[in-house]
Amino acid sequence: MTNTNSKVRQTALTAILAAIVILMAFTPLGYLRMGPVSITFLVIPVVIGGIVLGPVRGAFLGAVFGATSFIQCFGMDAFGTALFALNPAATAAACFAPRILIGVVAGLLFPALKRFGEAAAFVCTAVAGTLTNTILFIGMVVTFFRNSYFGGSPFWTVFLGFFSFNVALELAVGVAASAALSAVLTRYVLQTRRGAAA
Repeated sequence: MTNTNSKVRQTALTAILAAIVILMAFTPLGYLRMGPVSITFLVIPVVIGGIVLGPVRGAFLGAVFGATSFIQCFGMDAFGTALFALNPAATAAACFAPRILIGVVAGLLFPALKRFGEAAAFVCTAVAGTLTNTILFIGMVVTFFRNSYFGGSPFWTVFLGFFSFNVALELAVGVAASAALSAVLTRYVLQTRRGAAA
C-alpha cells in the first residue's frame, strides 16, 4: 500500500468523522437539552479525530463542531441565541475556540502520553479533550458576558450548578466512548501506515 493510499484513508476517516459531527449536531444524538442550556456529546468524534489523525485534522473537526454550534445560535438553541443577541463576535469566539482546541489538545497530548501506556493515554487524552471544551466554553461565557443580564448571583448559582453536572456527564460518556473508539481506530490507522511502509 502506498503512502498516497494511506493519506486517502486518513482523509476519508476525517470526512466520516466530520459527517458524524454534523449528523449529531442536528439530531437528538448530539445534545441532551435541559432547559435553556445543553450538554453536548459532539466532543466525542473530535477527540477521536485528534487522537487517531493528529492535531491538524483534529482542529479541523473541532472547527466543524464550532460551526454547527454557531449555526444553532440563529434560533435553534435558546442559550446560544441569547448570547448571540448580546455579542455576536464573543459568541462566535466561544463557539469556535474551545472546539478547535479539543482536537489540538487531543492530537498533541496522546503521543506524549503514549510512552506511559496506551490505555492510560487514551483515557487521559479523552478527559483532557472533554475538559478543554467544557472549561474553556464556560470560561469564555463568564468572561464575555459577566456584565450582561446574565450576571447576578441567582443566574450564576444555577449556571455553575448545572455545569457541574454537565462536566460529570460529559466526562462519563465522552471519555468512555472516545477512549474505546480511538483505541479501535488507532489500530486501523497504524495498520494502514505499516502497509504503506511495506
